[in-house]
Amino acid sequence: VQLVESGGGSVQDGGSLRLSCAASAYTSSSRCMTWFRQTPGKGREGLASISKIGLTEYADSVKGRFSISRDSAKDTLYLQMNSLKPEDTATYYCAADRGLGTMCYFIASQYSYWGQGTQVTVSS
Repeated sequence: VQLVESGGGSVQDGGSLRLSCAASAYTSSSRCMTWFRQTPGKGREGLASISKIGLTEYADSVKGRFSISRDSAKDTLYLQMNSLKPEDTATYYCAADRGLGTMCYFIASQYSYWGQGTQVTVSS
């Protein structure tokens, strides 16, 4: 399984970005897919997940501002980020688990496959 993120960049406070995660064939709809982020010196924070059957979950820190979706035909996962804040500055990662279960958790150890990360910087 290969995951490649794109779409990061620099935006002003209140701006928007859409991250993409291109996955190997038949990956995005057969596994839990989750977006994490990480800042220097901190662990990875789970933000949004989408299960095999399309159930979505969001961390409180991004609920109402971020939206996760996938395009199964393109095997691509997305994270639409609106109303960005300086505290959203981080490296963002997409992750996929092995597809053995149905529940998605914001626990990094659940996920066996990770992208290389894409940097998001929000300036005030």
